Amino acid sequence: MAVSVRSLPLPGLPAGVARAGAGLVGAGLGAVAYATVFERNAFTLREQTMPILPPGSPTLRILHISDLHMTPGQRLKQAWVQELAKLEPDLVVDTGDNLSHPRAVPSVVQALDGLLSVPGLFVFGSNDYFGPTPKNPAKYFDKNHERVHGEPLPWQDLRAAFAERGWLDATHARRRLTVGGVTIAVAGVDDPHIERDRYDTVAGRADASVDLRLGLTHSPEPRVLDRFAEDGYDLVLAGHTHGGQLCLPVYGALVTNCGLDRSRVKGASAWGSHMRLHVSAGLGTSPWAPFRTFCRPEASLLTLIGAPVKDVAAEVGPELAAPASLS
Repeated sequence: MAVSVRSLPLPGLPAGVARAGAGLVGAGLGAVAYATVFERNAFTLREQTMPILPPGSPTLRILHISDLHMTPGQRLKQAWVQELAKLEPDLVVDTGDNLSHPRAVPSVVQALDGLLSVPGLFVFGSNDYFGPTPKNPAKYFDKNHERVHGEPLPWQDLRAAFAERGWLDATHARRRLTVGGVTIAVAGVDDPHIERDRYDTVAGRADASVDLRLGLTHSPEPRVLDRFAEDGYDLVLAGHTHGGQLCLPVYGALVTNCGLDRSRVKGASAWGSHMRLHVSAGLGTSPWAPFRTFCRPEASLLTLIGAPVKDVAAEVGPELAAPASLS
C-alpha cells in the first residue's frame, strides 16, 4: 500500500509561524511550546492507497476524519477542515469525538459545510456525548482506570445537523449505499471506550453481494474488531487513539488509550487474515491536554482500488494450474 503525508495550505496561518515553531524545539519550555503552539496546529493530510475492492472496480476515495474535539474559538482548525472539501472525495466517514464544548456544534457544522454535500457516514465517540474533564495523565497508562464523564454535550443537535444534510448515522445500524459505482454494506457501533457498543444489534454475515463491507467504530477495541472480522468485513475505520498524541522518535506512541497495541495506533494495518483496519490519528486534542509530540493532527484520504487478480498458478499450485502431461 502506498502512503504519503503532506500538509495542506492553511488559510489565515500567519507567515513565519512554522519558522517560529521550529525554533522553539528544544528542552524544557521550548519543547512544551512546540507541542502546544506549533505541532498541535500543524494539520496534515495522510494519503493511502488500499487495494481491497474486487478486481476491476472503480476507484473509491474516502476522506476519513475523526476526533475534531472542536471548541468555538479554534479558527485555524476550522479553516483547515474547510479546505478538505477541495479534495472532492467520493465518501466522507466521521468516526466521532467532534465536540469539546457545549457551544461547538455550529463550529463543527461550519467547518464541515463543504463536505456535508458529499455522501457521508458517521458514528459518535464519548466526547460527542460528554464534555472532557481534567485528569491525571498517568491514568492513560492504566486501561482500567475509572472514567469520569463531564457535562452532557448536545450530540442530538449534531446528529440532526448531519442527518439533515444527508449523512447516514451508522450507530447500531446496517446500511447499504452506492457511491461512485461502488456498492457498500456498512455497519457501525456506538463507542466501545465507554461500553456503549451493542454489536449484537448489527451481528451477522456482511452482505456478500456488495463491493465493499465497511465497519465503523470510534474506539478500535479488539473485541469489536474481532466481531467485524468474523462477520466478513473488509475494512474497519476508527479513531480515538490520537495516534498516541505523545510519541517519541523511533519508539512511537507511549499509549493507545484502548486495548489496541501500539503498532496499530494510526494508519492502516491487517486484522486477521482478511480484514484491514484504518485508525485516524485525529485532528484535535482535549482542551485539558492541548499538545502533541511527533504525532501531527491529521485527516486521511484513502484511495480504495481493485485488488490485483490472483495468479492461478500461485493460488492452486503449478501441478493443478497446468494440464497433466500426456506422455
